[in-house]
Amino acid sequence: MKIGVIGAGKVGISTSYVMLKSGLDVVVLSDRDSHALDNARQYLGWAKGIILTEDNTEVVEKSDLIIIATQDRVIKSIVRELNLRIDNLDGKYIIHTSGAHSSLILKPLDSKGARLGVIHPLQTFPDIDSAIAVLPETYIFIQGDERCLDVLRFIAEKIGKRAVEIKAEHMVLYHLSAVLVCNLFCALMYAGEGLMREIGISIEPYLPIIRATLKNIEQKGPLRSLTGPIVRGDIDTVISHLKAIEDKDMLKDVYKALSQVALEMTRSRGDVEEETLEKIKDILKRW
Repeated sequence: MKIGVIGAGKVGISTSYVMLKSGLDVVVLSDRDSHALDNARQYLGWAKGIILTEDNTEVVEKSDLIIIATQDRVIKSIVRELNLRIDNLDGKYIIHTSGAHSSLILKPLDSKGARLGVIHPLQTFPDIDSAIAVLPETYIFIQGDERCLDVLRFIAEKIGKRAVEIKAEHMVLYHLSAVLVCNLFCALMYAGEGLMREIGISIEPYLPIIRATLKNIEQKGPLRSLTGPIVRGDIDTVISHLKAIEDKDMLKDVYKALSQVALEMTRSRGDVEEETLEKIKDILKRW
């Protein structure tokens, strides 16, 4: 099966690289940005015969399976372009790599015979080199019509750790959960770092406790890894925290919202009597 990729960004280049190294036949990659193609040439130039082009339709013409690896906001325009410029997609597999959308975003191509799907690496890709390094240990989520799933599973298990099938109606919550544990985790670290800077401390001394927490979560799950004042029922400490950030509205909102989650976790664990939990809940509400 000949594979073509539309989009020479971090995902497109890194996925193409790992597919080639895994023995898959990537024959063409396209991007409208010549600088992106130059970057792709640096990473994929060793693959003899691979075509780098600015013409997306050339990817479709030369491939059996087409991977749309553009940014999410570009997918619809790619679909419109292919729908307008190509008359017959019978037997072609067309998939995208977005975790935020199901294969329904590709639906206009269904009437032309395309088999539609999604292949999404559940991973953070800050740059191409790190993406190439972590892809083989990444879980790859797949979604699509029945005609597509076997091919998606084959590719996912070639480039990643394991294929995990997900339903179309679950894609938004799947992506939201990833944003919470990855993107917004970084935002939380940044908020904490802001307080550190106020008192002249860098994030470095906090890295061991962050690593230990992640290791605990991996071994025991988030619920049993929770520590801190709320799970101890320490009302005075919660009050002192709120006083310390009384003039920092955004940080206070973050603290209160996450403390309410910790409150429900503590209730689920049954570690603190209900009367104390209600007092903490009232403090968080009133402050």
